[in-house]
Amino acid sequence: MSDLSRLFAPERIAVVGATDREGSVGRAVMTNLLSEFDGEVVPVNPTYETLFDVPCLDAVADADADLVVVVVPPKLAVEVVREAGESGVRAVVVITAGFGEAGGEGVARERELAAVADEYDIDLVGPNSLGVLSTRSGLNATFGPRGALPGDVSFMSQSGAFVTAVLDWAAERELGFVDIVSLGNEAVLDESAFVEFWGEDPETDVVLGYLEGIEDGERFVRVAREVTRETPVVLVKSGRTEAGAHAAASHTGSIAGSEAAYEAGLEKAGVLRAESVEELFDYASVLAGQPLPEADGVAVVTNAGGPGVMATDAVGDSGLDLASFSGETMDALRERLPDNANVYNPIDVIGDAPVERFADALDVALADPNVGAAVVMSCPTQTLSFDDLAEAVVDLRAKHGVPVAACLMGGASTETAEQTLAEAGIPSYFDPARAVRALDALRSYREVRDAERAEPERFDVDRERAREVLSRAADRGESRLGVEAMGLLEAYGIPIPEGEVVDSPAAAERRAAELGGDVVMKIVSPDILHKTDIGGVEVGVPLEDVRDTYEDLVSRARRYQPDATLLGVQVQELLDTDAGVETIVGTNRDPQFGPLVLFGLGGVFVEVMEDTTVRLAPVTGAEAREMIDEIRAAPLLRGARGREPVDEASVVDTVQRLSQLVTDFPAILELDVNPLVVTPDGATAVDVRLTIDPDELETADEPAAEPETASDTATHGGER
Repeated sequence: MSDLSRLFAPERIAVVGATDREGSVGRAVMTNLLSEFDGEVVPVNPTYETLFDVPCLDAVADADADLVVVVVPPKLAVEVVREAGESGVRAVVVITAGFGEAGGEGVARERELAAVADEYDIDLVGPNSLGVLSTRSGLNATFGPRGALPGDVSFMSQSGAFVTAVLDWAAERELGFVDIVSLGNEAVLDESAFVEFWGEDPETDVVLGYLEGIEDGERFVRVAREVTRETPVVLVKSGRTEAGAHAAASHTGSIAGSEAAYEAGLEKAGVLRAESVEELFDYASVLAGQPLPEADGVAVVTNAGGPGVMATDAVGDSGLDLASFSGETMDALRERLPDNANVYNPIDVIGDAPVERFADALDVALADPNVGAAVVMSCPTQTLSFDDLAEAVVDLRAKHGVPVAACLMGGASTETAEQTLAEAGIPSYFDPARAVRALDALRSYREVRDAERAEPERFDVDRERAREVLSRAADRGESRLGVEAMGLLEAYGIPIPEGEVVDSPAAAERRAAELGGDVVMKIVSPDILHKTDIGGVEVGVPLEDVRDTYEDLVSRARRYQPDATLLGVQVQELLDTDAGVETIVGTNRDPQFGPLVLFGLGGVFVEVMEDTTVRLAPVTGAEAREMIDEIRAAPLLRGARGREPVDEASVVDTVQRLSQLVTDFPAILELDVNPLVVTPDGATAVDVRLTIDPDELETADEPAAEPETASDTATHGGER
C-alpha cells in the first residue's frame, strides 16, 4: 500500500499553471491554498515573476515540492508530471481535463500519464479532478468555492461537481471531514487505494464515497473486505440500470445484470449502501459517534402517540425489531410514569411530560437487556425544554453505553439541543424514519464486523475431464454448449441423470432400453438455447415411441432453424420429481466483479418469477445457506403444505461446486443449471447450457490462483 499521506499532509506545494487571471482554475487553486494551508505554496509559471506576492518559478523541477498540482493544458500536463517525477516528487494532483473523458487523443494521453506515474512511483490523483482537501493541514488544493470543516469522516467522489455540492451542504449542517478526494478519471489511484489508506488512518472513523462505477471490482472487494473489519465504509452508488443484461444468452445473465453484481460485490465487501446524500451522512454521523448495538431490539420513548406510531412503522421496515420489555422493566415504568402513560413499547410519557419523566423512562428502557438501541422523540410543549432534554439524553447514553438517536420535531427551538447532541455524537432528525434508518445502519455494520470470514471449501474434482469437455467444444468452433456438456457438471461432483447423446433413432432406442422405463429426450444443438420453446424436449417417452420421437425432434429443430448445428438427441432417465422442487443454479461473469453465482426458483418460469439471489464467487457454505434463506420460495423447499423438506445440504454443496467450477475456468462466461431438481434425497442437475470464451481456455490448465490480499495489491500502473 502506498503512503498516501504525502497527498494530504505535504509541507510544500507547487501549483503548475498558477495565474492571477480572474475566473481561471489556476487562480482558484492558488487562492484556496494560500487562504488556509499550513505549509508553503509555490506558483510555477514562467510568464510571471510573482503571483499573490509569492515568487514565481519557471519549472516544477525548481520547486522542491512534496505535492504538485497540475492545471496546465492537457498537451503539457504529461511532461509536467514527468519533470515532477524526475525531480523526486511522488504525489501529484492533475486537475487538467482533456484526457480519457474526451476520447480520441485524450485516451492515449491518459495512458501515457499513467505510464509516467508508474515509472516514477507517483501517487497521482486525476486527471480531470476537482482536487483534494484535508483538514489535517488546512489543505484545499481544489478550484471549488468552499473548504471543509474538520471532522472524522473521509470522503471520495467520482464526480467533482458532487464534491462541491456536498461541501456546501455539509457546511450548513456543520458536518466535518478529514480528507476529501475528487477521483477524476482514476488513471492511477482509484477508490480501492483510498479505502485501503483510510482504513489504516487513525483519524478516519468512517469512509464515505459517491461512485458511478468500480472498474476493478474484484480488487475493491478484496480491499474493502479487510478494511470493513474495523472501519465502516458507506457508498452512494448511482446508475441502477440493467445495462448489459440485454446481451446475455442465459437466464442467469439476464437476471444477474450489473446492478445485481454491485449489490453482491458491496455485500461481500461489507460496504453499506446509502440511497441518497442525506442518508450517506446520516449513516456517517451515527457510525462515527455511536457504539454498536448488542441486540436488535429498539425502544421508542415519545411524548406523542402519532410520531411513536411512525417510528414503529419505520422499525418494521428495517432490520431492527421493536424491543419486548422484561417484566422488571414494565414494573419500573409503571412505578415512574403516570397511570395514563403507555408502558409498552413505544413508551408514551404523555404530552405534559417534563424532562424528568422523559429521563426516567429512557433510563429504565436502556437498562433492559432486550434493548439494543433507542429513539427519543419529542414534540414541543410548554412543559419541556429541548435543551434540557438533550442534556439528559447525552448523560443517559453515556451511562448505559447504548446507541441513541433523537427525533426533535421542532424548528428553531431545537437548534441548541441538536448542537448538544451532535457534540456527543448523537444524531438528531425531524423525521422518525431517518432516526430508525440511522440505527439500522449500526445494526448492519455490527453484522459486518461479526460476520464469519470463512474461506470457500475446495472440492476434490476431475479438472482434466472438465477441461476436455470445454476443449472439445472449442475445437468444434462452438461457444455455446447444452446438454452435451453434462459431463462438465459430473466432473465437479454435481449429480446428473443417467443418459447419453446419440446420433440415430436406433442408438436412441438402444440407450432407452438400457435405461429401462420411460425416458426424456432433448434435441442437442449449440444454436438452439431454449429447446422447450420449439418443442425440442419430450418427457415420459415409452420405449416403443423412442425412434419416432427422435425423428420428430430433429424435424422440429430443422424447421425452426434450418442452418442449426445438430449434435443429436439426448436420451436421459426420467426422474421422479413429484416430491422435488425445480430450482436454478447459474453463473455469469461480470466484467468488473468476476463470476457471480445465482440461486433461486427454477423451471420454465424463472425469468417471470425472478425469485433469485446472487453472490460473488467463490461462495462459502455459509453464503450458500444464506442464498436459500433469501428466496421467497424457501418455505417450499422446507416442506410447505405438508410436503417433505428437501435436502438443503445438497443445494449448498451444488452451489459451492459450481462456484469452484467457474472460478477454476475463466473461459466459462455464463452457465445455467436449470432445472436443478431438489428432493428429500438430494439434488440432480437435469439440464445445462453455457457460453464459453475459447480464447480463455489455456488459463484452465492450472487451478485458479489464491486471491491476493489487499496489501499485495499495487496502486500504480494502470489505465482504468
